[in-house]
Amino acid sequence: MKIAILSRAPHSYSTQRLRAAALDRGHTARVLDTMRFAIDLSGPEPDLQYRGRRLSDYDAIVPRIGNSITYYGTAVVRQFEQMDVYTPNPAAGIANSRDKLRANQILSRHGIAMPPTAFVRDKADVIPAIERVGGAPVVLKLLEGTQGIGVILAPDIKVAGAIIETLQSTRQNVLIQKFIRESRGRDIRAFVIGDRVVAAMRRTANGEEFRSNVHRGGCVTKVDLADDYARTAVRAAQIMGLKVAGVDMLESNDGPLVMEVNSSPGLEGIESATNLDVAGAVIDYIANQVAFPQIDVRERLSVSTGYGVAELVVHGDANLIGKSLGESGLRERDIAVLTLHRGPMVIPNPLPGHILEADDRLLCFGKLEEMRSLIPQRPKRRPRVKRLPKQPLPATE
Repeated sequence: MKIAILSRAPHSYSTQRLRAAALDRGHTARVLDTMRFAIDLSGPEPDLQYRGRRLSDYDAIVPRIGNSITYYGTAVVRQFEQMDVYTPNPAAGIANSRDKLRANQILSRHGIAMPPTAFVRDKADVIPAIERVGGAPVVLKLLEGTQGIGVILAPDIKVAGAIIETLQSTRQNVLIQKFIRESRGRDIRAFVIGDRVVAAMRRTANGEEFRSNVHRGGCVTKVDLADDYARTAVRAAQIMGLKVAGVDMLESNDGPLVMEVNSSPGLEGIESATNLDVAGAVIDYIANQVAFPQIDVRERLSVSTGYGVAELVVHGDANLIGKSLGESGLRERDIAVLTLHRGPMVIPNPLPGHILEADDRLLCFGKLEEMRSLIPQRPKRRPRVKRLPKQPLPATE
C-alpha cells in the first residue's frame, strides 16, 4: 500500500510515528507538505500537482491538517476524495470539527451531552447568555483555538462581559460555556479509530492552571474508560464523520461531557501514557479500509430515481409499537430497514422478528414518497406570549 501523510511538520513526533509504523508494516509512505499541492481541474478527471509535477498514484492519505491551513488543507483532502483515494477523515469531517460552534451544533442535534453552551453577538445578549449556561465563573472559547489557546476562565459576569467585548472588537467569535467545577484542571482524551476506543488517557493541569492540555504543561496518565465514556467517544467521532479522532471529555457528576472532537490528534501524549502503538493501529485500520472501503450510504443509494435514504422514528401514533419489523408492512411498501437505533444501541441489518419500541430510529432505503408519508408533520413552535404586568385597579369612591 502506498500512503501519503499530509503534514507541514515532517519532523514532528506524530508524523514520524505514522511514517515509521507504515514502513514497519511493509507499506510505502511519504510525507507531503499540504501547501505544496496544486488542485488541477483543467483535465477530464480531477487531479493534483505536487511541487509542479503530476502526483503519482496513492492508495490512501493520512491528513494532518493544521489549524492555520484548514481551508486549503480540506480543499486538498477533498480533491483526493474525488480521485477515489481513501482518507479516514474526509474534508467535511475535518472542517466540521475545526469550528467549535459548528461541531457543538452537530453534536447537540444528535443528543451528545456537552457543557451548556451559548453563542451571541450583541452586547445586550451577553449577560443573559452567561446566566443561561449557569452563571459565573464561565469558560470563554475562541471558535478556532487549539492546544488550549484562546480558552479563558472568567471569574465573574463583569469580567466575562469585558473579555467578550474586547475579543469581539478584534473580530473574534467567542463561545460561552458553563464551567464544570468538579472537573477543574482535568479531562479525558479518548483516541477513537473506526468504531472503538484504542487508547485513553487522563490529562491533569499543572498547578493552578485550569487547562489540562499537554502543551500547557499538563501531565498524562493511562485510564481504563467506563463503557458510557467509550460509547460517547465513538458516537461523537462517528457523528462528526471522523474515523480517526481524539475525543476530549469532562468527567462531570452527570457522566461524560464532550468538549471537542479533534481530527488531527497528537500521538506523543497518548502513546507515552499508555505504551500502546496507536500509530500502528491507525495504519492497520487504513490498510483494512483500502482493501474493503466503506461507502457513503446516503450518497450511493440515492442515485435511483424516486428512491433514497431516510431516518424514520417510531412515534406513539405510528401504530408500529409492539409490532415486529416483519409485521410493520415496511417491506411491502418497498422500504428496507438498514439499521435500527435504540438509545445508545445500534442493531445493523435487523431481522424481521425484531420488535419495535417507541422512539426507535430506523435508517431506511426505499421509495421516498412512501417514507415521506410515514414521517409525522412537525409541530409548530408556539410563540412565547409576553405577559404584561398587572395594572392597578382604579380607585373607587
